[in-house]
Amino acid sequence: MAIQEARQPIRAVITGVTGMVGEGVLHECLRHPDVERVLVLGRKPSGIAHPKLREIVHADFYDLTPVTAELTGYSACYFCLGVSSVGMSEADYARVTHDLTLHAAELLARLNPDMVFCYVSGSGTDSTERGRSMWARVKGKTENVLLRLPFKRAYMFRPGYIHPTKGLRNTHRYYRAFMWLYPVLRTLLPGGVITLRELGLAMIHAARAAYGPSILGSKEIRELARMDG
Repeated sequence: MAIQEARQPIRAVITGVTGMVGEGVLHECLRHPDVERVLVLGRKPSGIAHPKLREIVHADFYDLTPVTAELTGYSACYFCLGVSSVGMSEADYARVTHDLTLHAAELLARLNPDMVFCYVSGSGTDSTERGRSMWARVKGKTENVLLRLPFKRAYMFRPGYIHPTKGLRNTHRYYRAFMWLYPVLRTLLPGGVITLRELGLAMIHAARAAYGPSILGSKEIRELARMDG
């Protein structure tokens, strides 16, 4: 269930746009009439140009002091930055996934108290922080802290399989290999499959409506994406 609010233009900060998910979310924001302005915060240039888009390239996300003044006046953050845990120790993965995310989120919450924060986590994330899976524990701990920060609202997005948006540049190779299976997966596993377009639309809708649960699996993401705009 979503409770519509008075419609205001969305001004969004997006991270991770050089990855598949962030690029897809940015693509939907640039297309959507309710999104007035987008600030891309990244460690390397995105290579994307658009009248709505402004970009800050800043190498050190652990020290955002030099760009703090440029991070005010935004109503949403779509935090799509992430790395694979494969080959990483728990300490190293936590530094990139937990510490870096929280450093940015705490600053944004202080600068923009009316912000809606959307965090891309993953299916299987462990809210108890005590499970066997290292990445799931770290993601769960990160989510738990984000939900306690003084944002207007915060949503944790836990998608399963994400079907890429055709024509975008940063689709992972293994996603391309399985794209032909999408119609089958959508039929057999409707609760575990979404499109990248649905993810982007759900985030946009989350910024302008108070949606029920704060943790969204694929089913809830699809529901929010279909919400009447």
